Amino acid sequence: MARQPRYTLPGYPQHVIQRGNNCQIIFTASPDYRAFIRWLHEASEKYALAIHAYVLMTNHFHLLVTPHQQQSIGKVIQSVGRRYVQYFNFCYRRTGTLWEGRYRATLIDTDAYFLTCCRYIELNPVRANMVDDPAEYPWSSHRCLAKGQNDALITPHPNYLQLGATAESRQHAYRNLFQQALEPRVLDTLREATHHGWALGSDHFRAEVELHSQRRARRLPKGRSRKKVVAK
Repeated sequence: MARQPRYTLPGYPQHVIQRGNNCQIIFTASPDYRAFIRWLHEASEKYALAIHAYVLMTNHFHLLVTPHQQQSIGKVIQSVGRRYVQYFNFCYRRTGTLWEGRYRATLIDTDAYFLTCCRYIELNPVRANMVDDPAEYPWSSHRCLAKGQNDALITPHPNYLQLGATAESRQHAYRNLFQQALEPRVLDTLREATHHGWALGSDHFRAEVELHSQRRARRLPKGRSRKKVVAK
């Protein structure tokens, strides 16, 4: 089956995932995470990519971003990927690829799913039983958005800014979002959309995405398609 073209819609947030080849480890020690974050910050500024949330896991990473140019995401992932592979291979005396093919990405309906996607991303270490609270994990955006810790990588999204009139009120409201775990149905919806590259949102949102991107943004209806009847 041919792969669908990438979304290239500036101004639309996207959830991006990149995994290590064969689910292998891509971060082994603190310097690895710091190097990746430094190069990600440099590339995001160079190629006009706003990063709103992220988490770096041991064998993959998640980003919630808004591209401001047609090729912002691709150029950032390519730039960081190349630099990090060279660094990682040198440090750990290895050769060959590090990444599992192309990154996966899906467009996000901000009103319906933006903050839900933030929670999904930052709760990864909790679901993996690495920590009990997302604030305990040092390699994500949670300490910035929920606690006010400085993080040069983060550009607050308007949906986050609308949580409160002050930084303290926004952080408090954001922390409250994490009082309950995401429902399994929501997790499945997020994972399916990202895995297949569907737009995540309402039917109206997906129709709008298809109009502007000229590619399918949702699963085809199940069952055999009916043949068109041609009048004679």
